Amino acid sequence: MPRAIVIGAGIAGLASALRLRASGMGVDVFEANDYPGGKLHAFELDEYRFDAGPSLFTMPELVTELFQLFGESSEDYFEYSRKDSVCNYFWDDGIRFAVNSDREIFVKEAAAKFGIESSLLLAYLKKSQKKFELTAPLFLEKSLHKISTYLSKDTLKAFLQMYDMGIFTSLDALNLSEIQEPHLVQLFNRYATYNGSSPYRTPGIMSMIPHLELHLGTYFPKNGMHSITMSLYELAVKQGIQFHFNHYVEKIIVEKNQAKGIRTNNKDYFADNIVSNMDIYSTYKKLLPDQSHPGRTLSQERSSSAIIFYWGVKKLLPELDLHNIFFSGNYSEEFEHIFDHKTLFQDPTIYINITSKENHSDAPSGCENWFVMINAPGDYGQNWQELVAQARESIINKLNRLLGIDLASLIEVEDSLTPPQIEERTSSYRGALYGAASNSKFAAFLRHPNFSHQLKNLYFVGGSVHPGGGIPLCLLSAKITSELINSDK
Repeated sequence: MPRAIVIGAGIAGLASALRLRASGMGVDVFEANDYPGGKLHAFELDEYRFDAGPSLFTMPELVTELFQLFGESSEDYFEYSRKDSVCNYFWDDGIRFAVNSDREIFVKEAAAKFGIESSLLLAYLKKSQKKFELTAPLFLEKSLHKISTYLSKDTLKAFLQMYDMGIFTSLDALNLSEIQEPHLVQLFNRYATYNGSSPYRTPGIMSMIPHLELHLGTYFPKNGMHSITMSLYELAVKQGIQFHFNHYVEKIIVEKNQAKGIRTNNKDYFADNIVSNMDIYSTYKKLLPDQSHPGRTLSQERSSSAIIFYWGVKKLLPELDLHNIFFSGNYSEEFEHIFDHKTLFQDPTIYINITSKENHSDAPSGCENWFVMINAPGDYGQNWQELVAQARESIINKLNRLLGIDLASLIEVEDSLTPPQIEERTSSYRGALYGAASNSKFAAFLRHPNFSHQLKNLYFVGGSVHPGGGIPLCLLSAKITSELINSDK
């Protein structure tokens, strides 16, 4: 039986292991931590439960199809439901708006709320859908680094309409020209952060991302985002995949330009294929120190990172939902601080995720578990103790003003997460959440491929390689890579 080694048990590593096992391979997964999931993890503070990382669940079919590979029903492992409301938005001028997950309802309510023509908004969303449907077969579902990808009808169709995709303008410029209304421009600019980029630099083709929420829908796993990890891990163990936790991989063993195995803190292991779910920068720098490195790829600008506070709040706030956004009063300044000055803006945009709105057991009675995140630069040696203190004060002052509460007095338990800690726990270079930023029109093509050009039998998955970061794209990277392995085999 051919064997594969997967380095890292993040969501892409788990999905890769399952897909390779389904193709008839024996699979061993090596993980430095003592738990699976990578960023998609959870923890408890007293009586509060928190998802530690990603909090948005879209395209659930990419998870459920992993169970179908083995003739299993995903419902036997985890349950999820579609949300009627996507997100509650708050602006500094006092305007509040809840986005409905039904596109027609959203268009009607947004047009009435912000005084624009519903036809204008509907046209924007239909263009978003068209961009997604045209480009997904090329940019999301196949390797951009294989000639065969460019010899299909889908690719030709996409390239013939590339000029209308917004490639040659920024997302902000596109939104200003097509939406104009400033609140909605800011709302749609926010989607640049889904891949850790700036709306003032990332290309307008990113306007396809709203299609994921406002047409395909957002979902909530019954027992929180961590249940995605645990359900896939349970399936993997059942299918005979071997997990080696607390095994720090020190080196990928290379012989005659072929990846042969790995060296861990215990011993050497060998396999026919090696798949790295480790950040691509760390894979080369730490695991392949003696091999030539793709300098242009590794020197790409990193995506944004985050500062996260986990707060147990002893109060129920009915105006908040599962997902909530409190916008900065000066969005362009915020991104300039993050990407140009590598620091925090004094008035950051705040995201609050509250899973106890759905799972009441995640917090004590009459309380809520707040996952509070702001966009932050990666770790470039800043004084993070000072920045965390600054962020905490800015967040509390802003929420006090917009919600009319005394938040500091309501925080019962607290923890935080910084870019250096993200790098330490997940090997994400500089703590970047999505690998390289997408702040240029060529960014998608500059991402590292899912395979090595130099070393046979070496492959890559996860948010730092093609097609990008976030749960859906990580799952798609696993699909692309497993297909490449089977094709090469």
